[in-house]
Amino acid sequence: MDEQNQPAVGGQPMRPVSILFVCLGNPMAEGAFRNLTNFGTPQQHLLIANIDSCGTGAYHAGDLSDTRTMSVLKDNGITDYRHEARKVTIEDFGEYDYVLGMDEENVEDLRDLVKRAAKKCVLSGDEAERIHLYGEFGGKRREEEIGDPYYGGRDGFEIAYEQVTRFGKALLRHIEMEAAKELGRSGP
Repeated sequence: MDEQNQPAVGGQPMRPVSILFVCLGNPMAEGAFRNLTNFGTPQQHLLIANIDSCGTGAYHAGDLSDTRTMSVLKDNGITDYRHEARKVTIEDFGEYDYVLGMDEENVEDLRDLVKRAAKKCVLSGDEAERIHLYGEFGGKRREEEIGDPYYGGRDGFEIAYEQVTRFGKALLRHIEMEAAKELGRSGP
């Protein structure tokens, strides 16, 4: 650890990562991952710098989270999550290390956005490497998607919560393993 209580690699502080969760409108993944990493508390995970969420569409921009999302989070002990929906921006691809789509359509929309921005020379195109299907981390199969529960009942939100919790734990293990690899490369 360095003097600012950050993990250190070869005497240099390791750079904590930033994570953006993306769905069509307003994902619950952010709330679950904030809880998992104790984000914004004195016990915050040292490898996590920032967590946010947004939608590929502006359908819910400015809205608070769906009441069913909040109800499921509350039933799982998460009572302090507050979020105002927003649409993904080009700037997000420079700010976040992991841009995680909830389903393949989200991932495709994000990659298309990067391609269009690269054609206009606004992005390099390398930012597409930051885009992943969230189910790549902890999915029961490599391509597990989180179905959009918006048009269904509460049970869809409960299923989504189970998935984002499972994926979040696997993502955190992945981040910790990547940091350990970096530590091994920079060791004595």
